[in-house]
Order: sequence, then C-alpha cells, then structure tokens
Amino acid sequence: MAYRIISGDSHFVEPPDMWAERMDKKFRDRAPHTVEGNNGKPGEFFVCENITPVPVAGFFGSGKSAEELPAHMEKGFSVAPKSVWDPAERLKDQDKDGVSAEAMYTSMGMLLFGLEDAELRASAFSAFNDWASEYTSYNPNRLIGLGAVTLEDIPAGIAELERIAKKGLRGALIWGAPPEDRPYSHPDYDPFWAAASDMNMPLSLHILTSRKGHGIDFSNILYGYMSLPQEIQLTLADMVFGSVFERHPKLKIVSAENDVSWLPHFLYRLDHGYDRLRHFQNVQLTMMPSEYIKRNVWCTFQFEDTWIDTYKRLDATKIMWSSDYPHTDSPWPRSAEYIEENFSDAPEDVLTGVVGGNAAALYGIN
Repeated sequence: MAYRIISGDSHFVEPPDMWAERMDKKFRDRAPHTVEGNNGKPGEFFVCENITPVPVAGFFGSGKSAEELPAHMEKGFSVAPKSVWDPAERLKDQDKDGVSAEAMYTSMGMLLFGLEDAELRASAFSAFNDWASEYTSYNPNRLIGLGAVTLEDIPAGIAELERIAKKGLRGALIWGAPPEDRPYSHPDYDPFWAAASDMNMPLSLHILTSRKGHGIDFSNILYGYMSLPQEIQLTLADMVFGSVFERHPKLKIVSAENDVSWLPHFLYRLDHGYDRLRHFQNVQLTMMPSEYIKRNVWCTFQFEDTWIDTYKRLDATKIMWSSDYPHTDSPWPRSAEYIEENFSDAPEDVLTGVVGGNAAALYGIN
C-alpha cells in the first residue's frame, strides 16, 4: 500500500531554561525548571511549585527497551536527542521513523495544568506557545504546533487562542479534566467553545493534563497507567450530556493518547444511560449521545491493533495513529515498520486515513 504517515500526537520537549527566559519578568524566579535528584532519587527532575516532580528522561525515552527504561530514567537532558532544541534534527528523526509530519504537543507543560496559581500557569503557557511557534516555523508543513491554554479566565483564554492561531499553531491543549466545581458543561465556557469553533481550532484532552494534577506515581506506575483514560471519558460524557456539542456543533475535540478501542463500549453506555436515565436530569438531546462523539471527537492511539476490529462502530475518519515521539511509549524509530506489520488487515482506504490522512484533514496539513 502507498500511504503517508503523519503522527496525530507527538511532543516537543522544552529546553529547561526556556521558561525563565520567556515568562513574564515577575514570574521568572518561580518559573518551571529542572533539578538534580529528588528525595534521594537520582536523575534530573522537572519541578514547579506544587507540581509533583517528574524525571525528565521519560520525555525522551523512545527507542529504549522496557529493560533499559529504569536506568534511563536516572539520566537527564545530557542524553536528550538533538531534536529537543533543533527543528532540523527533528526532521531527521521523522525521516528515520518513516514519518512525514507530526502534530506536536508540549511535554513538561502538560504537568503545569495542575499548578495552583492560574496566573503563573497562564504565563508559562504563553511562554511555551511563543517558543513552539518559533520552533515549528522552521518547517510548518512537517512540524505542526499545538499550543496550551488555561481557562480560569475565559476572555483571556479566547485572546490566547486567537493569538496563537495568528502565530501559526493549529490547535490547543485544555484541561483533560477541568475543575470539579466548574465542569465543561458549565455555561461559562460557551464563549470559548464558540471562539474555537469559529477559528476552526481543535481543542485537545490529553492524558496528564487534569486540573487536579498529573497523578504520576512511579512507585505504583501500573495502576496509574490504567487510570489515565478515565478522566477523559468522564469529561466527554459531561460534554455530551451537558449539551456542549448540541450548542456547538462545529466544535472539534481531540482525545489524545487515551487509546480508541474502549470507544464502542463507551458509545453504547452513553446511549443506554440516556435511554434509561435521562428523565432523572431532564436531559433532552436532538441526537443520540453516541452521534455527538462520532461527529465532534477525534481520537489518537499508538500501539492498538484492535482498532481494526472496532472502527466500524466509530467514524473511521476521526481515528488517528500517533508515534508519541520522543516519549517513552513510542514505536520510534520503527513506526513505519510497526504499521506495516500490525495494521495490514485494515482496508486500504481506512488505513490511509488512520495513519495520516485524518490528521492531515484535521490540521490542514499540505
């Protein structure tokens, strides 16, 4: 088969001094940064105020075997790939992987969604957005930049979304799980959803971006790993039953790095719950709940081959393969080989869309 491979979810890795160099001056002494060691544990750790420290090596652990990962996590930016700072090197890494382009999110910035100080978070995101737009300007056909926006202040969030769109970024991360006392079904967010719809800017719900914090606990990593998609599932359910997609039919939401094979059961449960229980809350929708997910939500995955068995229950044009490069859970530098070896049972037109065409359509990739 002839197809173009585009990652729907890859990552920048911010240079550790970027924040202090670019944030508002009043925040630079509080800027995110890295430190050597944490509570007696070796390695280089990303830290910022109330954020639980995280070893940075996981942000560039692709290509490492499972056996190599524990030792790798004790290292730091001294072993990071050159592409962390140099977009020309990033293109070489894409070529090595057989990938034509990547939609790229923040790495360390994901963790900042849990910062208690909203003004500090907004300044950090603005700094990242500026840096990301400069990085991707090297080759905007292959380096697709996605920003980050915080939503305590809705008018400010709209202004930042407009600003980064003008700077060439193609979408933005928002909380994967918003504050519990202000879920996305709250009418306060409606101006933001309307602005994103009008600008045709996809908004992403990525793992590790909860308002409550990233929740990574390396002493219980397997349990934490299994819990990651649950927050996004609840967020999507709230947006459906809270009529967000009813009110904003052109809103584009991306479920990023949460896998896709759970979606058929999720759609069934949305519809069944609505059928049996909607009168308790007087929820009245003009379509079945599953139809809003099929219309408004795109989703990414890395290693699942089970999507081939389930795509008929979804909208196949909304499924996007991703490499997650350069993070730990990435098939790099064997992405092209992995796709050829594991996805060959998919119909050609579906496969062409999933491994590249769908991301190209969503983000306007030439």
